[in-house]
Amino acid sequence: MTIPFINLDRQHKNLSKEIQRAIERVANNSSFILGNEVLEFEREFSSFIGTKYAVGVANASDAITLTLKAYDIGHGNEVITAAHGAFMTVESIINTGAEVKFVDIDPRTYNIDPDDISKAINPSTKAIIPVHLYGQPANMTAIKRITEDHKLLLIEDASQAHGAFIDFRRVGTIGNAGVFSFFPSKNLGGWGDGGMVVTNNEHIAQKIKMLRDHGRSDKYTHKIIGRNSRLDALQAAILAVKLPHLDQWNARRREIAHRYNNGLKGLPLILPEETQGGKHVYHLYVIRLKMRDALKQYLEKHAIQTGLHYPIALHKQPAYSRPIKQEESFPVAEACAEEVLSLPCFPELRNEEVDFVVKKIHEWHT
Repeated sequence: MTIPFINLDRQHKNLSKEIQRAIERVANNSSFILGNEVLEFEREFSSFIGTKYAVGVANASDAITLTLKAYDIGHGNEVITAAHGAFMTVESIINTGAEVKFVDIDPRTYNIDPDDISKAINPSTKAIIPVHLYGQPANMTAIKRITEDHKLLLIEDASQAHGAFIDFRRVGTIGNAGVFSFFPSKNLGGWGDGGMVVTNNEHIAQKIKMLRDHGRSDKYTHKIIGRNSRLDALQAAILAVKLPHLDQWNARRREIAHRYNNGLKGLPLILPEETQGGKHVYHLYVIRLKMRDALKQYLEKHAIQTGLHYPIALHKQPAYSRPIKQEESFPVAEACAEEVLSLPCFPELRNEEVDFVVKKIHEWHT
């Protein structure tokens, strides 16, 4: 038995007729950039998430950069984010001209640690970007209190947490803005790159619309310097087909996670936890152990694909050239980089496949 880390073909076969009709509709109307398909998907996504506005862009990296630019964050400013996660969040901040201020993560949730945020704030700090990593909502109650006390912007990176809840609100709706990725492997993924910004601020939504389209307010008038970051109509049409299935897919991810938890409990592993008031959507099912690489090799030997998310702490990435001060230490992020292992977890994964993974992990431990 071969267990894939992800198998999008299973999902697409189930939706093949609907997706084909959507593709044909886009081809027939020949409106490939923005247009009605994007407008309609923006409306549907904002309704699903629970915000007044949603703006489709080319990818989640641009979603972060354009949101920061819309709030006039750039040179001379600092943005706080976690030292563990995908590099794209950091890259997006740096591309505004702002500086990144790293803080460590909570060892239970792998999300940004609110206690460390408070220690990192200084006069140059303008925003905090918590990442809802792996589908686990960050501690937004504590983080929002910090941003309100210090009058900082709160921008949620929900790229891995489509549909997750915290205190009965979907992630992405709690801060000043939220950003999402539609990379194909996400809980809601397109057939290429795509991203979205959600907000309740009409001015910011309109400014991001200009920024994504070369800064123009109409066809010939460019009011600000923007970029080319428009969501393709084809991606919007495919995402609109998938969106009604998202809650059901997330429920299945949660079933798989609970099956893993029940099968692996008692082993010397750190298993995922759910936070009080939070509803994890398990974009990734991540375990933690000292002998991560040995287990990964054993599972691969038995045709079980796994992932590493993420094997290099962000402040240690070669592209990040700013020297880390001696007093800046991120021990949890650095430990996680050496110990986390992602197991297969996608809605179409079968129970017998989950059980096979569990069986092999037990065998490795004996």
